[in-house]
Order: sequence, then structure tokens, then C-alpha cells
Amino acid sequence: MFLDFFESKGHLCKSSYSLVPHNDNSVLLIPAGMAPLKPYFTGQEIPPRTRMATCQKCIRTGDIENVGKTARHGTFFEMLGNFSFGDYFKKEAIAWSWEFLTEVVGLDPNRLYPSIYEDDDEAFEIWNKQQGIPAERIFRFGKEDNFWEHGAGPCGPCSEIYYDRGEAYGCGKPGCTVGCDCDRYMEIWNNVFTQFDGDGKGNYVELSHKNIDTGMGLERLAVVVQDVDSIFNVDTIRALLDEVCRLAGTTYNADHEKDVSLRLITDHIRSVTFMVSDGIMPSNEGRGYVLRRLLRRAARHGRMLGIESKFLADLSKKVIEVSRDGYPELDEKAEFIYRVINQEEENFNKTIDQGLSILADMEQKLANAGEKTLSGEDAFKLYDTYGFPLDLTKEIMMEKGFDIDEDGFNTAMENQRKMAREARKTTNYMGADVTVYQSIDTSITSKFVGYDKNSCDSKITVLTTDTDVVEALTDGQEGTILTEETPFYATSGGQVADTGVIRNADGGVFEVKDTIKLQGGRIGHVGKVVSGMFYVGDAVTLEINEEQRAATARNHSATHLLQKALRTVLGTHVEQAGSYNDKDRLRFDFTHFSALSAEELKKVEDIVNEEIRAALPVVTKVMSLDEAKKLGAMALFGEKYGDAVRVVSMGDFSTELCGGTHVANTENIGCFKILSETGVAAGVRRIEALTSTGLLAYYAEMEKEFHAAAAAAKSTPANLEARIHQMQEEMKVLQSENEKLKDKLAKGSLGDVMNQVKEIKGVKTLAVKVSDVDMNELRNLGDQLKEKLGEGVIVLASELNGKVNLITMATDGVQKLGAHAGNLIKAIASEVGGGGGGRPGMAQAGGKNPAGIDNALEKAAKVIEEQIH
Repeated sequence: MFLDFFESKGHLCKSSYSLVPHNDNSVLLIPAGMAPLKPYFTGQEIPPRTRMATCQKCIRTGDIENVGKTARHGTFFEMLGNFSFGDYFKKEAIAWSWEFLTEVVGLDPNRLYPSIYEDDDEAFEIWNKQQGIPAERIFRFGKEDNFWEHGAGPCGPCSEIYYDRGEAYGCGKPGCTVGCDCDRYMEIWNNVFTQFDGDGKGNYVELSHKNIDTGMGLERLAVVVQDVDSIFNVDTIRALLDEVCRLAGTTYNADHEKDVSLRLITDHIRSVTFMVSDGIMPSNEGRGYVLRRLLRRAARHGRMLGIESKFLADLSKKVIEVSRDGYPELDEKAEFIYRVINQEEENFNKTIDQGLSILADMEQKLANAGEKTLSGEDAFKLYDTYGFPLDLTKEIMMEKGFDIDEDGFNTAMENQRKMAREARKTTNYMGADVTVYQSIDTSITSKFVGYDKNSCDSKITVLTTDTDVVEALTDGQEGTILTEETPFYATSGGQVADTGVIRNADGGVFEVKDTIKLQGGRIGHVGKVVSGMFYVGDAVTLEINEEQRAATARNHSATHLLQKALRTVLGTHVEQAGSYNDKDRLRFDFTHFSALSAEELKKVEDIVNEEIRAALPVVTKVMSLDEAKKLGAMALFGEKYGDAVRVVSMGDFSTELCGGTHVANTENIGCFKILSETGVAAGVRRIEALTSTGLLAYYAEMEKEFHAAAAAAKSTPANLEARIHQMQEEMKVLQSENEKLKDKLAKGSLGDVMNQVKEIKGVKTLAVKVSDVDMNELRNLGDQLKEKLGEGVIVLASELNGKVNLITMATDGVQKLGAHAGNLIKAIASEVGGGGGGRPGMAQAGGKNPAGIDNALEKAAKVIEEQIH
């Protein structure tokens, strides 16, 4: 209804953007409908239309600790929004919001109350005079409630619309009205009038192009329309909550503590399902950590409800079932979503058991020390390392009669946040590093013509140094050149940038070292003026390095064949998670949950080479995104596609959305060889491979090393294997002879020591020094002496290369009398500046002080005397 209404008002209606911000480092996840459209508000990019409307999936985790505890908090929601970029302003925005709510949705006008910023008389006049709302029904609120700003950048006053849900939802206090903290008056619409540019310090400048940013929570509107008490009783969300109840064998609104868990799981599984569908993978940082935290909180609350087995992947099926109409990508990624959630929950089940074991050790230490309070540092360690929320640790400790130093926990948490804050860079409104490129006129753009051209003639539109937009670049200067058209491919989609040269008619040469994508469809050629001078407006010739482009294209095309081969061998859950293609090699990251076997790797490699030999034509077509999906074209997670997309097909084998450059026929790739397959993150594997010239260079280097190895072994390449086997046999014989000689030398060094045997409390004891014997031979000597001694204790010490080796042995009979080799060596090792330990029968130690050997042997006699009872 919302999108149809605003389409009738001339708005371009777009599907929800990904939860992953595009070119915006100021947020980890999209928190509002306007967030993906920031470049249009700032003027960095020209919008496809000056009026747009969306229904945007959003995630906010600022109040995550309250989710479940109340019925009003949640992390996932959908925001309806209509936006104006320098087009209509307050009059139209207010009129349309009222028209939609009263005439389209059919809400009672007498139950709707607008609010405005306290100084916004213009908005008051529109509500009062044009919409006919009595003055007493219009509420003025201060900056905290009705002025939107986020640091420096576009900002302005707000006008909200509240709905009176009736006395049943109120607090019953006298004077309860709009603005009360109770649930009676619910804000359902927010018109933000971005009319100022703020510096973040309270100074504002009027914008020449004023914007409208409105937002309305879809779930909140549903609460009002369906007249239910909270979002958890909205039909679609209640269906999900009921499924949680079924899995837990319980009912909602029967037990407060269980209701907390039921609501938390219901909310978190929505967030988790949508995050994974947008390609976010669990990790220990960034948005991956947000995903992991949400999933683990839900899993933990499942345990609290008595759900012992994995259940979140099954629950995500219900999310997909009730959301697929609005978000068909959930169906497309269903298998992948199940796999990711299932594995992460399985990993957490192992982690939580490990955490519980660590916590048990902490409890034992407290009990031994007679203490009753777990330190904040230990509580934070459990939270940070094992994913234990504080309330879980607190609950378990309270059951055992212990407290927690929550202040210490909060201090540790704040220290971590402080370190994170200090590590951040200075950024602009978009959260990106401020660069000279943001000073470029937004009307300037670039056209890429490099799909079928390696060179072209064009005109320079912009020149920059590192810090300034300039009119000219001269000999020796580094900078960036923008032109109207370019054959240079800018780094994107895993394909590295083209390099080459730009020339002008006066003999000037600019070496292009990198090509980059800039905001607003601009392409920058980064490099250095080798000779001459370049001016804005110059006619120039742009020439790419053709050899580099061709080799890169071969590797890029091979990744398309590789992805299809992986899906064929491993299954359709395989998705591209990243790639890198340059002239020398290719790297392909993909979603999979275990290492590939040698057999699987060979199958993948064979399929790719088979399709190369099949000489498949590589065909490129431009079409709508819907048409591409009908063809079965593979798309990338989190990628922002326009209305028209480029589809690359390799025969009937592979069809993908791709903006990169490719070979004309798969036979041009030549050959394909996988070098390695490794894991790079949870559920993500990486293949490194070579093709064509890169593979030939690799084999040439291998051949060179092979010949060098043969020469070192005094053999020929053909006989190298036999020569290695011969050398190994010779080494075995030499090692055997060496051991015999060492044994002989050790015995010779020891001499006949049996006459040094002493009796301590009736126990035969031999404690002697021997020279230049390593630990291995010292053990052999000990075993031989033990046979001669019979029952008793042996202590041997040796100096070798300035270090000390110590060994102690106690036979079974004297162990029963109290002798303990491990305790004995612990007691005497300090005399030689070392330490060690071992079992009752045998122990060893090392030291750095040979001068202490005699003291160690003397002390051994005293320790043995103390042990025997």
C-alpha cells in the first residue's frame, strides 16, 4: 500500500537494499531507510530520480540488552520511507503522510496527533492551516525528540505522527498525553526535514537543496492496524513466536522468564536469517561479530527453555516462509542460510560447554580461597572469549551462592571500547576517509568503454594531486586523471585494475599505476607524469597494458568456470565469498564447511579443464535484473546492482552477473591448475590457482628447482628419486653407527660407578656426574644402571655445550617407600638454574648453570632421605 501510494505521487520505488552498507564505513549494518541513500543526500551521487520510496530491512543493536525483557524492543525491523532530494519539502511531505494514514490505511484522524520541533513554525502552519489540525492537538518538542542529526552533515527538524491506541494501553495517570512514556500514544511516522548542514558543534547553514527523509516502522504500523499489544503479536511475527513455543513445548504469556526467552529468540532469528541472506558470515569482528552474538544469544535462550538440540536452522525456515513474498532472495539462499546457522550453532554448543568448564574452574578457585565474588576481569573473559553474556554468568554464579563484580566487568568492557574508539580514523559523514575526490563536481562522470577497446581518445575533465583539485599536472608530479571515456578497468569484483599510459598531443606521458572507482560513476587514473604537462580539457589517448589485461581476463574467466565446477562437485550451497584476479594468478573464496578431499579437488580441476578444451564461446549481454535471474545468473552477496546488469555466459555451462573483462572463448584460458585449498574463515574456503602464462612460469620455476635438487644430490633429474632413497638408506646406517658410538662414549665417560652407590634409609642411591652426554644418552645410561642397581634411586647430571641435563629414576619398589622422581627433580633443578618434572618413576630437567651440578647431587641425597618413610 505504501509503495503503491508513493508511486502514484511520482516516486521511484526500489526494493530493499542489502543490510551491508555500500561505500559507507560509518555503520556496520543498515539502521534506517535513509542509510543506503546517503550519497544522494550529500550530493556525492546523482539519484536515479529526485523522489524515491523504499521498504528497507534494518538492524539496530543499541538496545540489545533489553530485547526480550520488554515487548517493544527488537533488533530487526522494516522501515517504510519516502525521500525527496531537492524536490518537494514540508508541505507535500506532511500532506501525503496524513493522506496515507487516514485515507489509504484508514486510521481514525481523531486518534492521530502530530508533533513538531519547538521552533518550527513553518511546520505548525502547515499542520494547523492547511491540514486543519487544531493547535491544541499539535505538540512542540525539543531538540532531543524532534531534531535529527548524526554528527556533522545534513540535519534538520522532525515532525512525528502519534496514534492514540486507547486507555487500555495507557498508564492511567492524570495528564497522560502525547510524549508520555507509556504505550498509549505510539509514534508511527517521522518526517525529517533536512534543511541544514551542521558542523557537529551546534552551527548550522541552510541547505540550498533541501531534502525529505521520512520513516515509518512497518511492524509499528501493523501493531496499530491489527490492534495488538506489541510487535510480537503481529500476525507474521506471532506465527514465528508460536513456532518457538512449539519447539520449547511451552506457551506464550504463561511465564515471564520464558516469555523473555521466547521474544528474544523470535527477534534474533529474524535478524540472523536476513543477515546471512545478505552474505554476512559469523566472525569475531565487525558485522560478523554482531551476527555471531545474536545467534549465540538465541541459542543460549533456547537452552534456557529446555531445547537441547540444534533448532535455529529449523526456525529460520519459518522466517523464510513468512517473509519470502517481500524478500524472494531468502528462498534463493535458503540452503546456504540453513548451513551457516547450523554450523555456527553447533560450534557454539561446543564453545558453551567449554565456557561452563572454565567457569567451574573459576568457582573452584573462589571456593578454595574462601572468596564469594567473581572478578570483573574473569566475567569479561567469559563474555569476550566464550560468548557468555553477563546475565548468563551472573545467573550461574548466583545459583552457587557467588556474586559478580559488575563494576569491574563494565570497566573491562569500557577499556575495550576505548581501545576500539582510539583505533578509528577521522572520517566524514559517510564514515569514509576524507579525500580530495569528494571535492570533484558531482555532475562529472566517466564512461567505461574497455569491454571492446584497449585504447580510446577522450578529454580530461579533472586533475588532482593527493590534496587538491588542480588545473594541471607537470613532469614528475603524482596525481589522478579523470576523462570522459576510458578503456581502463577500475579494481572491482575481485579483478585488479588496468595499468598503462595516457598521452597528449604535445608528447606528454602519464604512467597509470592504478585505476580506481570513485563515487558518482567516476573513474580515476592514478599515477605519475613521466614527461610533459597535462591540462584540464586536454585531448588525450588512453592505452591499457594489453598483455596484463589479457592475462587477467584469462584468470577472471577461469573463476567463473571454477565456481560452477565447485557447485557441481560440492553442491548448490557454494557461493562466491570473494575473489582476486591479476595477470599472474587467481584466488577464489567460497562458502563451504569442510576441507576438500584430493578426489574432490581433482574432479573440480578436471571439470574446469574440460570446459576450457570445449572452446565455449563467452557471450555478454545487458538486461534487467529480473531477466538475469530468470536465466539463472549467479549474483554476488551484498552487491548493489542497478536496473540494467551485465550477464556473462560461457556456453551452457556458466551464467553469472559480472562487470569484469573476459576472454572471447574458454580455449583462450589455455589450462588450469589448483595450487592450494585452505580455510580462511568460518564456513569459507579459498582456492589459489594458475592458468596459461602464469602456470607455464610456475612449471618453469619448478623445473629449475628440480634440476638444482638433482645437482645437489649428485644425480640426474631422471634418477633423483632412486638417489634420494639411496641417501636415506645411507643415513639410516650412519645414524645407527652414530648412536652406537655415542653410547660407547657415554659409558666411557661414566666409567665404573657402581662403587659410588650409597644407602639412604636402606635405599640404594646412585647420584653421579658424567661429561658431554645429551638427554637421550643420559636416559639410556640410566636404564643400564637401573638394571645393575636393582631396586633404588638414580640421579645423573651432565654438562654439554655449557648447559646441564638432569635425569632422575626411581624403581617400583622404592616408589612404594615414598621415592618420587618427579618431585626429586623439581627440588634439585633450581641448583643448576633450571626446572623440570615428570612421573614418579622417571623425570628430567634442563639448566643453564653447570657450576651448580655438585650442589644438585648433594641436595638429591637430602631430598631422597626426606621422601623415604
